[in-house]
Amino acid sequence: MPERKNLCVLAATLPSDARLAARLGADEAAHAVDRCMRRMERSIDGHGGSVVRHQAESIVATFERCDAGVLAACEMLERVRSLPPLSGSRQTVCIGLHYGVVEGDPAQGEGVDIALRLAALARPEQALASGQAIMLLTPAARHAASPQAIRSTEIDALEFPVHTVGQRVGMVTSLPPTSRLSQRLRLRHQQDVIFVEEQRPVLLLGRELGNDVVIMDPRASRQHARIERRREGFILIDESSNGTYISVDGAKETCVRHGELPLLGPGRLGCGFSAGEIERDLVFFDIV
Repeated sequence: MPERKNLCVLAATLPSDARLAARLGADEAAHAVDRCMRRMERSIDGHGGSVVRHQAESIVATFERCDAGVLAACEMLERVRSLPPLSGSRQTVCIGLHYGVVEGDPAQGEGVDIALRLAALARPEQALASGQAIMLLTPAARHAASPQAIRSTEIDALEFPVHTVGQRVGMVTSLPPTSRLSQRLRLRHQQDVIFVEEQRPVLLLGRELGNDVVIMDPRASRQHARIERRREGFILIDESSNGTYISVDGAKETCVRHGELPLLGPGRLGCGFSAGEIERDLVFFDIV
């Protein structure tokens, strides 16, 4: 089975310029693209990234930490910006950054899809990062991100905050705090205690061994559900065949199937079976 992991994903594309290609000719245009790609690869390698997709005019890389991904994006913008013009035109790059699930070879998953989508929305010489990636930056790296989310019709349709990233953005020491962001979701499963928090904003549940919480019940799907830490709280997203059953103390049990539900806690959840089946492989949760 392909490994699933939460990583910072950087997607970078070189906007096509048909007029420049016509002026340069096919061979020289290909050389110009290759020159840009080499600089982009050096930026990724210099910050400990791994290239997971490589096409003629785009590249996707993953990083263990969002700091490294943002710093690689800043360096990439500067490296491409410093290239001399070709026939009076400067080459540019569009970058997207997101923290999310990556799996398989070639890499795919929510992390890759959203990073590519952000790169497609970025203007030339612009890097866009999701709020989820920004939340994981240390104070030392936050100066590279805009303090406020940007707005446009296309970006608002994403339904999550998006910030610009780059060494020329400005000095920012922190993001506006909220009371919810200081909270953690604590999960207890058998003998394990796991937290969904700033350093682990996404948690995977399912029967497959690669999940953060492995449910040993045949009614659980291999990749059953995930819990995301968002600005509005902790959200369970069901991706299973049999649904996820949530029982919050003092409330009626709810079944979520291919949908989302905030976890208000304290309570318990069953992956494919009722949370009232105490003898089953239940997960208990509360907010601390």
